[in-house]
Amino acid sequence: MPIKDIDSRILSDIKGKGNFAEDALLSENAARNSGALRYIVENRENEIRPPFFHDTDRIIHSKAYTRYIDKTQVFYLCSNDHLTHRVLHVQLVAKIARTIGRVLRYNEDLIEAIALGHDVGHAPFGHTGERFVSAFLKGKKDGCFCHNAQSFRHLHEIEKTESKEHINLCVQTLDGILCHNGEWLVEEYKNNPGKNKEMLFEEYQRCLVDEGATKNLRPMTMEGCVVRVSDVIAYIGRDIEDAIAVNLIKREDIPADICEVIGNSNKLIVNSLVLDIINNSYGKNSIAFSKDVFNALDKLKGWNYDNIYNNPKKMSEDSKIEVMFNFVLNSISSENLQGNIKVQYEKWKSEQSELYFKSNGPARIAADYLSGMTDDFLMSSYRELVVPKSFGFNFA
Repeated sequence: MPIKDIDSRILSDIKGKGNFAEDALLSENAARNSGALRYIVENRENEIRPPFFHDTDRIIHSKAYTRYIDKTQVFYLCSNDHLTHRVLHVQLVAKIARTIGRVLRYNEDLIEAIALGHDVGHAPFGHTGERFVSAFLKGKKDGCFCHNAQSFRHLHEIEKTESKEHINLCVQTLDGILCHNGEWLVEEYKNNPGKNKEMLFEEYQRCLVDEGATKNLRPMTMEGCVVRVSDVIAYIGRDIEDAIAVNLIKREDIPADICEVIGNSNKLIVNSLVLDIINNSYGKNSIAFSKDVFNALDKLKGWNYDNIYNNPKKMSEDSKIEVMFNFVLNSISSENLQGNIKVQYEKWKSEQSELYFKSNGPARIAADYLSGMTDDFLMSSYRELVVPKSFGFNFA
């Protein structure tokens, strides 16, 4: 018989010595484990893990987290094993955010859970794929697609446990994931402590129909603010290193006035931004940059868009990728499938509830399923649906 509960004497000792208790060193603005909320109340009497720590376990054991391994960050269709994939990006965000959180005395367990779960909703082919899925939904008059809302959706509505129950993450974790969007850069980040779980769900639903809604989101916790700014810090310099690795840009191309303030390599950029955040946020109730560093970061972000993300060389295959997205999305929504994608789709459907199918139309269901795909699975599915198969020597 497997052991189901920890010995009561050991559990009492663990809690009594503070392993499970509130950390007295936390800032007054930090999220407390005792304040953790879930949409479905759980009995945690025999649980040795604090709630946000437990959320990290639930996230990394999810299928959505496993699929990070083959989701590209910026550079798709490149044969270079040293380029950043989504799985590495979320680890970098977690590490940077925990560094900031530790110094500012915020809850590192909550920070790590938000950071590791924040991008599970990304479609294949990064932000390019996100645009194509959103355009498909808008064309079908079924809202829009934002990866941060889709991350919330995957972890709150779609992902199930082995017993077909929701994984039931804490409200604070889901909030940080929804509000993480690092594309919207501001000089100072403040939380919204008055937000409750009902307001959070309303924000999530708005993001499914209004692409602009994500711009106005404010996390309910300071930990959510830390992850949001760390998302920017994690990708801005790393994307430059990847772009150099594929010969898209040269280091000397980066404007000198930016380099003088925050550096010209990922190492220097991360260090400059993290130290600036600490210098301008320590002992305060917000996360802030200095004026000079923020201006340099904002300028670098714009430079990255012009020279990396929207570089014509990088985008040269995008029209073909769009055709692939639309074909597979339409095939899923009409259930005109065959081969392995049909088998996998039927399996995925069997994991969903009746309420899910009553609440969502064919276009949204197709977007949900495709957004969970890896880049390679999407391409192999497209080939399976489009490329004729040989009948072999004969039909016998």
